[in-house]
Amino acid sequence: MPNCLTLKKSNCKNCYKCIRHCPVKSIRFSGDQAHIIGNECILCGQCFVVCPQNAKEIVDETEKVKVLLQSGAPVYVSLAPSFIANYDGVGIERMREALKKLGFADAEETAIGATMVKREYERMLNEEQRDIVISSCCHSVNLLIQKYFPQELIYLADVVSPMQAHCKDIKRRHPEAKTVFIGPCVAKKDEAEHYAGLVDAVLTFEELTNWLNEEKIELVKEMDTACESRARFFPTTGGILKTMAQDAPGYTYMAIDGVENCIAALRDIENGKIHNCFIEMSACVGSCIGGPVMEKYHRSPVKDYMAVAKYAGKKDFDVEQPELVSLKKGFEFIERRSQMPSETEIAGILRQMGKFKPSQELNCGSCGYNTCREKAIAIYQGKAEISMCLPFLKDKAESFSDAIVKNTPNGLFVLNENLEVQQINAAAQKIMNIRSASDVLGDQVIRILDPEIFMKVLRTGKDVKNQRVYLAEYKRYVEQTVVHDKESCMLICIMRDVTDEESEREKKEQISRRTVEVADKVVDKQMRIVQEIASLLGETAAETKIALAKLKESISDE
Repeated sequence: MPNCLTLKKSNCKNCYKCIRHCPVKSIRFSGDQAHIIGNECILCGQCFVVCPQNAKEIVDETEKVKVLLQSGAPVYVSLAPSFIANYDGVGIERMREALKKLGFADAEETAIGATMVKREYERMLNEEQRDIVISSCCHSVNLLIQKYFPQELIYLADVVSPMQAHCKDIKRRHPEAKTVFIGPCVAKKDEAEHYAGLVDAVLTFEELTNWLNEEKIELVKEMDTACESRARFFPTTGGILKTMAQDAPGYTYMAIDGVENCIAALRDIENGKIHNCFIEMSACVGSCIGGPVMEKYHRSPVKDYMAVAKYAGKKDFDVEQPELVSLKKGFEFIERRSQMPSETEIAGILRQMGKFKPSQELNCGSCGYNTCREKAIAIYQGKAEISMCLPFLKDKAESFSDAIVKNTPNGLFVLNENLEVQQINAAAQKIMNIRSASDVLGDQVIRILDPEIFMKVLRTGKDVKNQRVYLAEYKRYVEQTVVHDKESCMLICIMRDVTDEESEREKKEQISRRTVEVADKVVDKQMRIVQEIASLLGETAAETKIALAKLKESISDE
């Protein structure tokens, strides 16, 4: 991973905005987090700009610069010419005053180095008669060619960037000096680190502003005038061309901005479609004034260009052009380690993604890749996961939920808050003798059921759970649950047909009643028999008593 970009844990889930905006797809996903692939990244900074969760952070070198200031060596600032667009109405003199208050020895414009670089471009075109020359001022473009178009390295101007040329010149004039570049670019931090010894630290405009605020130093809005400052156009699209004579015989001069446009041009060069031209390439749309760390995500292309144009002069800076050898810079091929899968492996991954034929490859780009095939290659390379395919997940989820809805023995239907039927499954159709779902979809529920329970749930906000009711019109008993989903504004009704249970219960109750009736009759009959027996026994006892009494009397008389 690039040292100048770091990642922090964040709510990075199913967004894929960074991969959609990454022109070289140098981001992989693992554990619900995006990770930058260092040997593939060109440091254009788009992932930093677009991330809605601020998961990408640029390494702040403010403390490193403070250490340089405390070292005792004089520290000079090379201030990118786009500062005039970032700090509205503040000229170089007022910037110099503020920077000196922070402890810097002095501050100069990087445009001084730009003047040296553009003169070298002019010499190269006139004296070396190269076929194609691509400007090397933009480190992201340089990385793009080094990593993705190594065959075009021969066309990349072997010239230092304005930042490097200026800092090298500062150190020539002040041998003990340390240099700090301040600008709107992430890639410059990597360039300074990779080409050690020229630029000692790099700050972004935002880091400078935070530091100024911390020290309570206010920038005074005052524009100085200087006619010898044409190189101040460098941070705009076509700005390099504006400073050049453009008089090399047989050459076409053109400016291209935006990584996608640069890639298209490099492919044309690769295919032999371009010859005899000087191409100014900038990774950022609008060039440096559209940089990823223009403060507060600055996006005012017209206003910013006007600020630069108003501040730029018509003549070059009066600089001492360094020796040719000191402006030379070599570019090496940077190998990417990603392996390409075979056609069989790609087809296998596509099948895992639910893509069994070309018509199923939607190429919707929701995962961040332009085509399903590119996504399959990324999966093979460990950059992406199958679950990143949103149509696949949607179809899978819908298929799963549909299988449940269709196969559940419970009746299920969904109403909107206007009590219109939105969905109904086969079990519910069977309960209510509905031939086809289309017969009731969109109709008011009153057509098939009494709406009172649904109106009550809406009115009270209380769901109904497992309420047993008899649907007289369908001669069925059901146990129904009605739930109001406030987020989706839907009413969900689940019906369990309990007609058989209810019939069985009634049969049991009927048998119980009959049993009780029979028992009652038996008891009554037995009671009558007992009473009759008792009555007979009572009469016999009375007669016996009378007979015995008479017998007693007769014995007594004798």
